[in-house]
Parts: sequence; structure tokens; C-alpha cells
Amino acid sequence: MEIGPYKLQTPLLVAPMAGVTDRPFRTLCMRMGAGMAVSEMMSSNPRVWQSDKSLRRMDHEGEAGIRSVQIAGADPELMADAARFNVEQGAQIIDINMGCPAKKVNKKMAGSALLQYPQLVQEIVNAVVAAVAVPVTLKIRTGWEPEHRNGVHIARIAEQSGIQALAVHGRTRACMYKGEAEYDTIRAIKQAVSIPVIANGDIDSPEKARFVLDYTGADAVMVGRAAQGRPWIFREIRHFLEQGTHPEPLHPQVEQAMIKEHVATLHIFYGAVMGVRIARKHVGWYLKESDAGRDFRSKFNALNEAEQQLDALECYFANIA
Repeated sequence: MEIGPYKLQTPLLVAPMAGVTDRPFRTLCMRMGAGMAVSEMMSSNPRVWQSDKSLRRMDHEGEAGIRSVQIAGADPELMADAARFNVEQGAQIIDINMGCPAKKVNKKMAGSALLQYPQLVQEIVNAVVAAVAVPVTLKIRTGWEPEHRNGVHIARIAEQSGIQALAVHGRTRACMYKGEAEYDTIRAIKQAVSIPVIANGDIDSPEKARFVLDYTGADAVMVGRAAQGRPWIFREIRHFLEQGTHPEPLHPQVEQAMIKEHVATLHIFYGAVMGVRIARKHVGWYLKESDAGRDFRSKFNALNEAEQQLDALECYFANIA
């Protein structure tokens, strides 16, 4: 799959997730077989660009692979400015967020709320595409509610306006993350446009990835929540797509080393205080399927020092071994 001049080594993308797809997580997923990782969304409001949170979201230092940065907002001029600013900071692809269903985003008429206003969608896309020389991509949902699935119409607007790849989550804004994703609309979108289409939603296994690619005809799949606590899902899916078989499971010690490395990297990236807080949710995801990890997680969440967290993980893994 190609996006402008960039060719993905594998048709697997990491979905942009606020508070999750930071540089440490993107780096880990890429190492595990993802073809591209889209960063956390950046607000188009210039007043927040110099905040600590925004500066970390723009941090791509030493990052391998294609640097795709997602921006969110509802004002075409501000979105164009945000696109230019992020390209100046090193973004190689600009992704427009019209898929986020969160209330705090939608109440500002951003994210998937924009799907109700095709004319505004066109104005935003036109402004961003005209503002930068790098490829511009778009992430949408199938519509704003099940009775109004206008994903095909939005996809045609996107293609006509110069969008070079389109990611589609198989739910409407009203669905949030409830129920099951549907892929009929994604299939219809793929048949309606000639630009690359990336299918997203409930892709949580190699078999599901294969099914969605075959059923929709999509050029790639995008994995989000299923990668939380399981970044090696990209390794599993890639092997299955290429070989038709499941790879040998990672040795437990390899997984454990990866978890400890991830936590240590979070401490470095965010600093001792924020790093400790953010590590808690990642460790919770890593150990959520483990009965033995239930008691440990509550103890781990009570720790306030980086070194304590790393020592606790070391002891926990030694005990379960």
C-alpha cells in the first residue's frame, strides 16, 4: 500500500488513540510489525501547541518509519495552520480526525460530529490539502448515526478534494464503541473510490484481519484497542497474512522484557511523575488476562516511584516463572 511517495512494508496501521499512541507505544508497535503508526491527535488551536502535552505529542525524535500526525478541529483556516505547523515539526503525512466520537471533541464540532456537515468537511479537507506539500489522509466513521450512514458520500468528497488515503471505523458516531463494527459500509466505500481504504474496528485477531481485508477489499487494516497491552498483535497478523499460519508464540521472557522496557521508556519520555502514572494503565492492559496479575495490579497502582515499578515487575515475573 502506498500513501503518496510512501510505501508501507505491511498493510497494518496503528490507530491514533489519545493517551495511548505516544512515541514509546508507536515505536513498540512498529518493531512488532506495524507498517505505520499514526500519532495522537493534535488540536488545531494554536494556543495549546506549546503545552507539555502537545510538545510530547509532536515528539518524533529518533522514531523509525513514516511520521503521520493527526490533527483535529472544525475551522478550515486553523486546520490548515495546524497542518503547516506540524509539517514544519517533521510530519511526513497529515491525518485529519473526523472519526473521534468523544463528547469533549464532538461538542466543539470536531471529530465525527463533522460528518453531519459535508460542506464543512469539504472546506476543511480542501484547506488542509492546499496548505501542505505532504500527503493528507482522513479518518472517518460510517456516519453520525445508524440511520444516517453517509460514509460513501464523505469518501467521495475526500477523494475529489485530494485526500490520498481514507481510514474508516465501522461504527457511527452514535455507536461510540458499543456493539459490533459493521463492514458493509467500508466495502461500499472501497467500491466507490479509487484511493487506498483502511478498514478499522474490532480487528482483534489474525483471522479477523484476513476476513476484513477479504470482505471489504480494503488495502489495509488499522488496529486500535486490540493493541493495548498486546503490541505483538501486529507480529501475529503480519505472519498470518504473509504465511497463512500463526507464528510461534513469543517466549514469556521476551514478552516480559518488552513490558519492562516499555515501562522504563515511559519513565524517561514523560518524567518520573507522569511516567509512573501512565505506566499504570499500560501494565493494567498487559496483565488484564492474567488471574495472577489481578492482585499485583492493585499493588502496582499504589507505587509512586519509577524504580519501585520496575522492581515490582521484576519480582512479579520471577514469581510467576
